[in-house]
Amino acid sequence: MQPEKSCEKLSIRVIDYTKDHLEERECIELTRAWSWISRQTVTWIDVVGVPEHDELVELGRQAGIHPLTMEDITVPDQRPKMEEFGSYLAVIVRMLSVEGGGIASEQVSMVFGENYVITFREQPFHIFDKVREKLHNEQSALRSAGPDFLVYMLLDAIVSVYLAILDQVDDRVEDLQGEVLAFADPLALKRIYALKEDLVAIRRAVVPAREVLGSLASRESSLIRKETVPYFRDAYDRCIQAAEIAEFSRDTLAGVMDLHTSNQSNRLAEITKFLTIIATIFIPLSFIAGFYGMNFPNMPIVNSPFGFTSLLLLMIGIAAVMLLYFRTKRWI
Repeated sequence: MQPEKSCEKLSIRVIDYTKDHLEERECIELTRAWSWISRQTVTWIDVVGVPEHDELVELGRQAGIHPLTMEDITVPDQRPKMEEFGSYLAVIVRMLSVEGGGIASEQVSMVFGENYVITFREQPFHIFDKVREKLHNEQSALRSAGPDFLVYMLLDAIVSVYLAILDQVDDRVEDLQGEVLAFADPLALKRIYALKEDLVAIRRAVVPAREVLGSLASRESSLIRKETVPYFRDAYDRCIQAAEIAEFSRDTLAGVMDLHTSNQSNRLAEITKFLTIIATIFIPLSFIAGFYGMNFPNMPIVNSPFGFTSLLLLMIGIAAVMLLYFRTKRWI
C-alpha cells in the first residue's frame, strides 16, 4: 500500500474489498475517495481528523447525504443516535479512552449504504485497526459480508472498549472501597469525585449507545440484512451489560462515599470525645489552680511546707478518679 500524499491534518484510508479481493489506499482526498463507491464492491472510507467544511459539503453532495447528517458529523458533542435517510443509515456513538488517569470521550460518526461505510473520528484510536486486520484475512467472515456487518464489527469493537474500561473503573472502585474500610483517608473524597466524573462520562456514552444498538437490532431496513440482525442483537446485549456494570459501579461508589462520610463523622466524634474528656478533667484542676492563684494572705495550707505537694497530689487524685469513672461508664 503506497500513500498518495503525506497525511497532515486529515488521514483518509479507503479499503475496497470483496471475498477474493482487497485494495487499500491511504491519504487520498475525501471527495476523491467517494469515486471508489461506484465499484461492485464494499468500500470503507475511514476519515481521521476534522475535515474542512467545503470537503464535507462536496462529499455530502456527491454521496447524497442530507445536510443535517453532515451537520451532526461536524458537531463533536452530538448525543449518540441512529437515523435513516432512505438510501443510507447514519449512526453516531461515542468512543471512550483513558487519558491522564481519567476517561475521555469523543464522537464517532458512521454513514453506510448499500455498498459503502464512511466513518468519521477525531483521533486514530487503534480499535478500528483490529477490524482492518480482519479484513486482510481472506478467511474472515467480514470479507464475504456486506457493509452492515462491517458496521456491526465497528460498533462491537467500541462496546468492547466500554467493557474493558468499565472493568478498570470497577477495580478502582473496589480498591477505593477497601481503602475506605481500612482507614479514613481525607484524600479519598477527591478520588471518589474523580471516579464519579469518569462514570458520568461512561454512562453518557454507554446508555445512548444501548438505544442505538437496540434500534439497529430491531429496525426493518433494506440496508440491514436479516442474517446480520442477530449480530446487532449480540452487540446490544453486550451494551446492556456495560450499562448495568456502569449502574452497579455508580451505586457502589455512592456506598463508598456514604462509608467515607460515616468514617469521617466517626473519626470527628472520637476526636471530639477525647478533647471533651481532657477538658472535663481540667475543669476541677483549673478551679483549684485558680482558687489558689488569687493571692489572698490567709488561705488554707498556703503557708504549710507541704502545701504545694498536697495540692499537686490532690489534683492528680482528682484526675485519676475521673478517669476511673469514665472508664467504668465505658466512655473511654
